[in-house]
Amino acid sequence: MVLDPTKHKDWEIAEEAECRMKTVYQLGDELGLNKEELLPHGHFVAKLDYRKILERLKDKPDGKYIDVTAITPTPLGEGKSTCAMGLVEGLGKRQKSVVGAIRQPSGGPTMNIKGSAAGGGLAQCIPLTPFSLGLTGDINAIMNAHNLAMVALTSRMQHESNYTDDQLAKRNLRRLDIHPKKVEMGWIIDFCAQSLRNITIGQGGKMDGYTMQSKFAIAVSSEVMAILAIARDLRDMRERMGKIVVGYDRQDRPVTTEDLDVAGAMTAWMVEALNPNLLQTIEGQPVIVHAGPFANIAIGQSSVIADRVALKLADYNVTESGFGADIGFEKFWNLKCRFSGLKPNCAVVVATIRALKCHGGAPIPVPGKPMPEEYKKENVGWCEEGCKNLLHHIETVKKAGINPVVCINAFYTDTDNEIKAVRRLCESAGARVAVSRHWQYGGDGALEFADAVIDACEEPNDFRFLYDLEAPLSKRIELIAKEVYGADGVSYAPEAQEKLKRMEKDPELKKMGTCMVKSHLSLSHDPTLKGVPKGWTLPVRDILTYKGAGFVVPVAGAISLMPGTASDPAFRRIDVDVETGKVKGVF
Repeated sequence: MVLDPTKHKDWEIAEEAECRMKTVYQLGDELGLNKEELLPHGHFVAKLDYRKILERLKDKPDGKYIDVTAITPTPLGEGKSTCAMGLVEGLGKRQKSVVGAIRQPSGGPTMNIKGSAAGGGLAQCIPLTPFSLGLTGDINAIMNAHNLAMVALTSRMQHESNYTDDQLAKRNLRRLDIHPKKVEMGWIIDFCAQSLRNITIGQGGKMDGYTMQSKFAIAVSSEVMAILAIARDLRDMRERMGKIVVGYDRQDRPVTTEDLDVAGAMTAWMVEALNPNLLQTIEGQPVIVHAGPFANIAIGQSSVIADRVALKLADYNVTESGFGADIGFEKFWNLKCRFSGLKPNCAVVVATIRALKCHGGAPIPVPGKPMPEEYKKENVGWCEEGCKNLLHHIETVKKAGINPVVCINAFYTDTDNEIKAVRRLCESAGARVAVSRHWQYGGDGALEFADAVIDACEEPNDFRFLYDLEAPLSKRIELIAKEVYGADGVSYAPEAQEKLKRMEKDPELKKMGTCMVKSHLSLSHDPTLKGVPKGWTLPVRDILTYKGAGFVVPVAGAISLMPGTASDPAFRRIDVDVETGKVKGVF
C-alpha cells in the first residue's frame, strides 16, 4: 500500500515504505558492487569503499552529471531534495541506470524548522530515521576532529602561559605565541544554539585553561566538513587537514593544525567518514549520502567522492546543491567542479508556485505558522512578477555554459493558469520546462521531468568558470556580487578591507577559491528583499581563511555561522514508540 501524501505526513509515508525496502546487499548487486566494496551498517544502510570502487572502474566512462539547484527559496524551502529524489525515481521509471547523490542533513534544521532534507511525499530518501539522526556518524567524526583542534589550541595556550621556554622544551613543545584576540577557529556543535555564538572560556584557576573569548558555529560550517566535501582521497584529506589555520601569532603569522601536532589525530577521526553512505529512494533507486548542507554558510555540496563514485556506477548521477542558484549552484560551478575536474551535463532550477508568489508580492510565509490564505487562491500576476527571480537564476546557469531545465515542483493546489504562465516565461528565456508531480505520485509523476533532463544531457554545452584563480580576490568577489547576485558593487568593513589587502599580497591565498557566505532568502544580503533587488551594494564584513579546504570565505551582511532555534521547533513533535523503538515525527 502506498500512502497518499495529501492525507499523510512524510514520516508516516517513509515508515510504510520502509517495510518494502531493498537490503543493502540487493542494492549492491544491482549496482554491480563486489562484496568487499560494500560496508554494511545494518541491513538498509552501508558505506562504500570508494577506493576499491574507483580503482576497479577507473577505465569506465563517466555517466551524465546533473546538478539540482533552485530559485531563491521561501523560509519553507523549495523542495530541491524532493525534486532530486523525484528525478531519480523518474529516471528509474524510464529504465535508466541512475544514482542520487545528496547531502547528509544537519541536526540543527532537523530539530528546528526546516526538517531533515530527505525529500517529501512519495519522493524521499529512506530509511528516514537513520538518515535524519546521525546516519553512520560522519558529522560526529567532523565534530570530534574539529573540536580536537580547539582542544590542542587552548591547551597549548594554557601551557605556554604557565611554562618558560625551557620548561616547554622538556615537554617537546615549542612556543607558538598565539594571539588570544586572533584565534580564527571556534568550537562546533550540530544544533542551532544561538546562546553559544559568543562565549568566554577558561574561567577559574590557571589549571582551568586560558581565559579568552570564543564561539561556537554549527558543525556543517566547519572547515573539516568542507574538506570532506572536496577531498579526492585520504592522502589529499591528510594534507588539507594540516593546512587548517586556527589563528595567528603575535607577529601575525598563521598557526596551523600541523603546528599544533594535531592534524594526524584529526584525520584519524575522519578515515571511515571518507567512505560515502548508501541509502535508497522510496522506489528503491540507490542514493549516495555524503557531506553536509548550509550552502549559505558553507560549501553546501554532496562530496566530490560521492559524485565520482556515482558517475562510475550509473549512467546518470543526480547531485544536489544547497539553496538557490546564487549560492549552491555558484559554489558547485566555481568551487566543486574546479576541485573535482568534473563537467556537468545539465542543471535543474527548481521552482514552486508558492515561492514565485512570494517573490511576486504575496505575504512572506512564516515557518511554524499556517500558510497565508493568499497562497490558496489563483494569482497569475504574482507568479509572473515572481518569475523575474526565476529568470535571474536561469541566466546564472547559462553563464556557466550549462543547459538549464526548470522543474516546476507542482503541488495539488497549483492551478493550470499559474503553471502555464511560468512555462511561457521560462521557455521564452530559452530554458526547458517540466512540470513534475513526484511529491504526489513518485516516479510516475516525474516522467516529463526525467525526459527533459535526458534531452538536456544529450546536448553539448560550453561549461566555463565565472572567474580565473589568477584574478585578484577583490575582482572575484565583485564578479560574484554583480554577475550572480545582481549587486551594483561591493563594500568592505574595515576589518574585511585589512584582511583583503593582506590576502592579495599572499601568493598562496590569492589563488584559492572563493566561498561566499550570505543570506539564502534573497539574491542580496538582506533576507527581506525579494524578487530581483536593484540599486544595492554587497557589504562584506569579514573574510575567513580556509587554507585546508583551499578557499577564502567572504562573509556578507548579518548572517551568522550559528543559526538559532525557533520558538516552535520540530523537536517538540518528535518522540519514540517505547514498544517498537520506532521514531515518529521526523520530517
